[in-house]
Amino acid sequence: MENFDWKNMPFGYVKTDYNVRCYCKNGKWGELEISSSEYINVHIAATCLHYGQEAFEGLKAFRGQDGKIRVFRWDENAKRMHVTADGIQMAPVPVDIFRKAVFTAVKMNERFIPPYGFGASLYIRPLLIGTGAEVGVKPANEFMFMVFVTPVGPYFKEGFKPVDIMVCRGFDRAAPLGTGCFKVGGNYAASLTSLELAHHQGYSTTLYLDPKEKKYIDEAGPANFFAVRNNIYITPESKSILPSITNMSLQQLCRDLGIKVERRPVPFEELSTFEEVGACGTAAVITPIRKIVDPDENRIYEYCRDGKPGPVSTLLYNKLVAIQNGEEPDVHGWAELVD
Repeated sequence: MENFDWKNMPFGYVKTDYNVRCYCKNGKWGELEISSSEYINVHIAATCLHYGQEAFEGLKAFRGQDGKIRVFRWDENAKRMHVTADGIQMAPVPVDIFRKAVFTAVKMNERFIPPYGFGASLYIRPLLIGTGAEVGVKPANEFMFMVFVTPVGPYFKEGFKPVDIMVCRGFDRAAPLGTGCFKVGGNYAASLTSLELAHHQGYSTTLYLDPKEKKYIDEAGPANFFAVRNNIYITPESKSILPSITNMSLQQLCRDLGIKVERRPVPFEELSTFEEVGACGTAAVITPIRKIVDPDENRIYEYCRDGKPGPVSTLLYNKLVAIQNGEEPDVHGWAELVD
């Protein structure tokens, strides 16, 4: 692509050439359709508009040092969207349709895939919405699945550099036994006010505590939280946390590297005992955290005292990015080549 500043590309939307769509009617999915339009026609009574019946995913394609294009762990995204669809009474997208739509969208927009070496990638957004018209609160009987792509840079403008975040006790991202473990837009809508509050005060994101007791660490804004202590990778377990595919991958890398993994409830009091803390997800990969500010308790938890990411975070980040870019062997078969 000409006139693209790949090195300084933000995490935002850029128009590409094509997107892929598929419709489900009478319980049956149709054939994929290719569109060059950025818009969709939706009935005014569609359940996605009134009752939040929608699900989405986020994954990436990378151009490796060998020039080949790799899509990272698309099958896990397909599984997670299936779980979400079941959870909010939508028609699950068959795995073969999910894969074909993702790879078709990537191939048809190949010219937008950033070159190797700039820290940018092609972000892939699968979207499933209820399009059937309902006025009563009930599931739709028609659905649309689509995939669009856009080139992106790092989610946080700092990239792989330590950031400051703020503890947010006055807001909850999701409720226990609610939709927190599903990737639905409502969870993100619930986080917008607290995120804007944090941004206005100079922080990159918020740290949410468990919505029931406010005793345990839940999520770090739109990403999973993790910590390192005594060569142990610690990440929260909760029914209101989205199961991050990046976090899952980091846990496997830890086991490969001889780092013990603990996935469990993490009491807030443990913050003072950690050597490293960070946020992880598809968009950011790993964002090291330098400082956690707790305004309610007037306390600050500091890490990365030399201004650099911790050694375990750095090791895991470099290892995962190297696999995504084809720089290291993909022993787990996470990255699938685009023909």
